[in-house]
Amino acid sequence: MLTIHKSGMQTTVQDFGRTGFQKYGVVASGAMDPYALRIANLLVGNEENAAALEITLMGPSIHFDEDHVISICGGNLTPQLDSKVVGCWRAIPVAKGQTLTFGKPRSGSRCYVAVAGGIDVPAVMGSRSTYARAELGGYEGRALDSGDQLAIGEASAAQKSAAHNGSWFVPSPSYSPNPVIRITKGRQFELFSEQSRKHFLSETFSVNSQSDRMGYRLDGPRLALTEAQEMISEAVVFGSIQVPADGNPIILMADRQTAGGYPKIAEVITVDLPLISQLKPGDRLRFKEVSVEEAQHLLKLQEKKINSLKQAIKYKRGEAR
Repeated sequence: MLTIHKSGMQTTVQDFGRTGFQKYGVVASGAMDPYALRIANLLVGNEENAAALEITLMGPSIHFDEDHVISICGGNLTPQLDSKVVGCWRAIPVAKGQTLTFGKPRSGSRCYVAVAGGIDVPAVMGSRSTYARAELGGYEGRALDSGDQLAIGEASAAQKSAAHNGSWFVPSPSYSPNPVIRITKGRQFELFSEQSRKHFLSETFSVNSQSDRMGYRLDGPRLALTEAQEMISEAVVFGSIQVPADGNPIILMADRQTAGGYPKIAEVITVDLPLISQLKPGDRLRFKEVSVEEAQHLLKLQEKKINSLKQAIKYKRGEAR
């Protein structure tokens, strides 16, 4: 069991989200930074899709009622155990009675706290992820609040000893406040004016303060179609970049709607979604076009890297055969 003493800005339970229900209009949700969630779970011996805490910008205060093993991956929000700063991207032993808090964000905007055994909340439609707008999943369908208590699944003996096998860690990705985000052309890319297409791929955009888990609104050069179009709503995905009538792009994120009628100028490639997810209001970004084949190649390389990490983590935890 763990107890939330202070809620923080927005702390929710997330896994990979709901699959197979978007055709019924059910939002997928899930972790904004799936890579960080996967590694956090692997570090404590969980399945990659185990439920963990997603923490945004201003972290909570979490009291541990028993001994646990945790990991903290994603942005560096200056985590501290009993006021002593602890490292990220590694397994960390936590003793009964200790309290985890967070300070000033040093890089990125979100981190994930995985606990050996996983956060034990009821699965809804095959997922423990929180979709707060519909009060679906997670802990009572909402962000965590002071006084909430979360059950933890049973951890194995190997998991419990994971943090005592040395000071090894996994290298952290580079979360830049002004990244170059790789994209592929969207279905309606050619419908935009030549000037708009040029600006999209050469100018800088900034993250608007009205951004959230549903979508990141961008400020920058306004994008326009060559001529007005009557569009039928069609499916959207994590990373679709829609352009509404005001000309300001919106990058659809984890809590995106299931379909949209705005023209899509581009799609963020899968391996760069974590870079987008770690941006905060005011951060700046640029776009770079790559081919679908290159996007697929980059994803294969990422999966190869994760598989290598799995083996290395098992070896460090004494589970290699």
